[in-house]
Amino acid sequence: MYQLKVIVASTRPGRKGPAIAKWFMDLLQEQSDFEVELIDLKEVNLPFMDEPEHPRLQKYQHEHTKAWSKKIAAADAFVFVTPEYNFGYPATLKNALDFLYQEWTYKPVGFVSYGGIAGGTRSVQMLKQVVTALKMVPIVEAVHVPFFTKFIDDQEQFVGNEGHLRMVQGLLKELVWWTNKLKS
Repeated sequence: MYQLKVIVASTRPGRKGPAIAKWFMDLLQEQSDFEVELIDLKEVNLPFMDEPEHPRLQKYQHEHTKAWSKKIAAADAFVFVTPEYNFGYPATLKNALDFLYQEWTYKPVGFVSYGGIAGGTRSVQMLKQVVTALKMVPIVEAVHVPFFTKFIDDQEQFVGNEGHLRMVQGLLKELVWWTNKLKS
């Protein structure tokens, strides 16, 4: 069984990423290819990059970096749950990516994005440049949720529709395929 880390990128007050991530995690319970862990960057609470050595050297001096390295190194694949902020992704996600290098390489990454009219697609396009530089393999199939607040109910729960479910199925199919190929 492969290790999948689902990472919630937004850390701001009032964020909706956890509701979308919970919905996604609930759907993952129906599959058997991955053992899944949810990682919330708000809880990880990494400081702004504070390691003096380049991450590729893995000469980490701080305990928070060592813990982050261990958690990410254990993964076989990732899914980033990210909003779109001003056509981009949250600085917290860029910071979390920049802390490490080797731990990310040769692993597939999928995207669940949300936002206004574009559904987070512009943030994902920018993210693909960054993850490719880390030698990750970005999955083409993704879950994009335009006007995401329409899918948040009175209990602050995300309620996806049939289109969202089809996107999840496509993403997971490709994520399993790429994880198999990259692990071998």
